[in-house]
Amino acid sequence: MWHATPADIGWLTSAVQAGFIAGTLAISLTGLADRFPASRIFVAGAIAGALGNAGFALLAHGIGAGMVWRFLVGLSLAGIYPVGMKLIVGWAPERTGAALAVLVGMLTLGTALPQGLRALGAGLLAWQGVILASSVLAVLAAAMIFVLGDGPMFRHRARVRAGTPRLGVLAAFGAPAFRAAMWGYFGHMWELYAFWTVVPLLIARTSLGVASGLGVPALAFAAIGAGALGCLAGGRLSRALGNARVALGALAISGLCGVVFALGWQVLPGAWLLALVLIWGAAVVADSPQFSALAARACPPELVGSALAIMNAIGFAITVVSIPLVSFALDHFGVGAVLLLAPGPACGLAGFALAARRAVPGQGLSAR
Repeated sequence: MWHATPADIGWLTSAVQAGFIAGTLAISLTGLADRFPASRIFVAGAIAGALGNAGFALLAHGIGAGMVWRFLVGLSLAGIYPVGMKLIVGWAPERTGAALAVLVGMLTLGTALPQGLRALGAGLLAWQGVILASSVLAVLAAAMIFVLGDGPMFRHRARVRAGTPRLGVLAAFGAPAFRAAMWGYFGHMWELYAFWTVVPLLIARTSLGVASGLGVPALAFAAIGAGALGCLAGGRLSRALGNARVALGALAISGLCGVVFALGWQVLPGAWLLALVLIWGAAVVADSPQFSALAARACPPELVGSALAIMNAIGFAITVVSIPLVSFALDHFGVGAVLLLAPGPACGLAGFALAARRAVPGQGLSAR
């Protein structure tokens, strides 16, 4: 693609992230996420994203123009991911953690898919065809959500009124239960996307590939794709154990896996390393839907969309730091530098515990 270097691909990826951060901040701080029906915002975002993808595939002829189109796609995604979570809360308020686990599990599987295609040697379509196919799917998704509409939880509730201060979403930060969920989510975000980025490097530079007999793309697909199973398992467990226990358990397991891998990759047998990476991949994302469910429950219903959007914005801003930092450290100091992922879970667990102490009983943080 345009003879792009790895650095160029990094710029294109960063453009999507920048657009998403800008978009989520905009719809949260202006209250747009709650002033209009979530289904209509989702439809608009999906159609805009489809057009942005098509523009990238057909009209961009260099990295500069490509970055502009990718930024617009990221901007459009702000109307899809956090608003999609609000849609799920509206349709399944009594089992939000389990329902959100399906959403995040599918996102995880989509993240792993390119590695799977590489493992299969798929090269049947030019990259433009893949991008245009995703645009078609986005339009189909918009049509389905248009027909589905908003769930009963929000359909009959008063939305944010025109007279509400534009920064009213900041009131959610005053709730200790919301702050607890937010701290846990931020610690999780420090680790998650950096892990997904560097896991092929971890596989290539250790005995993992030799032990399994598989190539790097296949193992990377397995490690990332394990997160889908982790999300689904976490969703089922949340109905019995509660969102908080599942979220904190997954965050602790993923952090521990990172520490063990960083300290033991040279001495552990390849089979053990493989099991460790698969457990790590399953746990590293399983906490995400549960923290989101806790955050949605902790804030007023009329601010759910804005609160989830601003939490996403800050979380993805954290990845802008963690991804290049961990990638640089691995490149210059070796596999052991993956230990830099561990502060995320540690800070998330500590921040959650401190904020949860001030939460009022009944918000499900201590026991559920």
